Amino acid sequence: MATVNLVDEGVQVNTEKDNVVIRKVFATVPGGKALDVTGFAPLVINAGHPIIFETATKEYKPLGVNAGATAYTALPNGHVYAGVLIASILTKKPSAAILTQGVINPAAAPYNFSAVADAIKAAMPLIGQQAD
Repeated sequence: MATVNLVDEGVQVNTEKDNVVIRKVFATVPGGKALDVTGFAPLVINAGHPIIFETATKEYKPLGVNAGATAYTALPNGHVYAGVLIASILTKKPSAAILTQGVINPAAAPYNFSAVADAIKAAMPLIGQQAD
């Protein structure tokens, strides 16, 4: 089961693009979720990052990124898209607010969102995509 370390170690997250990425929020996963970040190398998970759900373990996770942290990896077997991260968070404190219905700006989303945009649109039709 994923857990969250609540001890503050004084690191800040740049959230200046959060409101540009997440345009409208109509529904979320109630109460948010603690993400399983095992194997996720970046120190920050930015707003707009796709969140996936492992059906066997019932764990929420950020969609993986490649070794250079420049693009998303493919959706792993046994996982489904669960939503999109609403606010940037530290990987070491992975308490996530997850958008399930709303509008995002894919042009401002992290990494190469266009590579997964069609799959996310098909899996989560209640999340619209609208660029500036």
